[in-house]
Amino acid sequence: MARRTFLCRLIFCAVFSASIINIFTHSSAPSFFLRYSKPAALPQQDHVYCPSSDLADDVLVVLRTGATESREKIPVHFQTTLRCVPNFVIFSDLDEEIEGHAVHDVLNGVSDGMKKQHDDFKLYHHLKKHGRQGLKDQQVVTAQSGSSKGDYLNTDNDGWKLDKWKFLPMVDQAFSKMPNAKWFVFIESDTYLGWNNLLDYLGNFDANKPYYIGKHLYINDIEFGYGGAGFILSNPAVRKVSEHRSVRIRDYEDFTASHWVGDCALGKVLEDVKVPLHRAYPHLQGDSPATLDPATNKIDRDAWCYPAVTYHHVSPAEIESLWKFEQSWFKRHDVLLRHRDIFVEHVRPQIAASLPEWDNMSAGKEYTPASWNADHSLTEIERNAWKSFEKCRDLCESKRDCIQFSHAPKKCATSTAFRWGYASTDEQVQSGWMLDRVDDLFLQLEEKCGVRDWFSPDEGSIVQRRR
Repeated sequence: MARRTFLCRLIFCAVFSASIINIFTHSSAPSFFLRYSKPAALPQQDHVYCPSSDLADDVLVVLRTGATESREKIPVHFQTTLRCVPNFVIFSDLDEEIEGHAVHDVLNGVSDGMKKQHDDFKLYHHLKKHGRQGLKDQQVVTAQSGSSKGDYLNTDNDGWKLDKWKFLPMVDQAFSKMPNAKWFVFIESDTYLGWNNLLDYLGNFDANKPYYIGKHLYINDIEFGYGGAGFILSNPAVRKVSEHRSVRIRDYEDFTASHWVGDCALGKVLEDVKVPLHRAYPHLQGDSPATLDPATNKIDRDAWCYPAVTYHHVSPAEIESLWKFEQSWFKRHDVLLRHRDIFVEHVRPQIAASLPEWDNMSAGKEYTPASWNADHSLTEIERNAWKSFEKCRDLCESKRDCIQFSHAPKKCATSTAFRWGYASTDEQVQSGWMLDRVDDLFLQLEEKCGVRDWFSPDEGSIVQRRR
């Protein structure tokens, strides 16, 4: 047994080392990692690769946005996530056109009485009266990374208050746009969608059955698919929602009014029509590669090992970067793209022992001038860590479980968990990683992986490799 374990680790080390070399040479990964198939790709105009799948024409992608962000966040999707999508529709709180694409006001599906009486519609009435010109005083924040603040915390934002009312009418209007679609895929303006992997994923489901697929969240006792990570409804599920809600409009509007978010209201309707949520973690992600801990394990599933379909809180710049990487990946590999591949070949080359003007979100333990007064057990290297980037690095290096650190004026932060992070507006912020320990972590995560691709309806058996 000991000999077998040694040989396995030796193989992993060899393969992982080859993968690191491939990062810089752009050559194909070794065949050991090529265990995940994808739909065959066909070259398109401008050297864009799109999947060849009979399912593509039967999917409607629904992108939800709002007038306060649409001009800043939507255009990038036309050249990236939606580039290969035959059928998509954009819903918002204002009828307009963006780069030749129609954007539809979905809130006309909310009753006039509710729009007149509820304070959430203050911005909507303003838009109706003044159009986009009335948004001059609205602040639009498009950060380097869209992941720095959770959207469920923005309760004072007028656009956020309005957004929750879009979910239920959005389902109805998506169905009216393409009633014969087999699948309806709902994403947001800061969601990255991997079209190739999505089609392969949906191929594991029977579109003739009612399916509700999403990254699970709970509010009170209601389980629902988190809208930012994207959620998917089959045609029968959409029909059930529309038919059930059509005779209970007021009931579900009252429910929406009393809750934080619209994705929870949709989850309530699906619960009422007996369509349970199929948990799509880790394929659908509520984080971006910038903030996702690659060692994350939820519901006994290691994110590292499985194909990626969506990321959330992704800025336009990050969407473009991910798209370029995905295109490069599928031009070099005839395999599915996993979270592992994104971290090894996209994220890993962009970290360094020292990275100026970068916040890698080290949040394990902080050391400041006040640390000594608060904790007299600190060692000399811990007491001095805040004084410079070099001393902060020395502290991290001295602790065997420290994998990364960051330094700002009079503050050193260390962490035992990996984060990529994002560019900082503060030029005095500097970050670093223990690169050998990062590589060791990635190797350890790879050792947890088996041969399974998807968590699809048949949870009791491994989904066989699809050719």
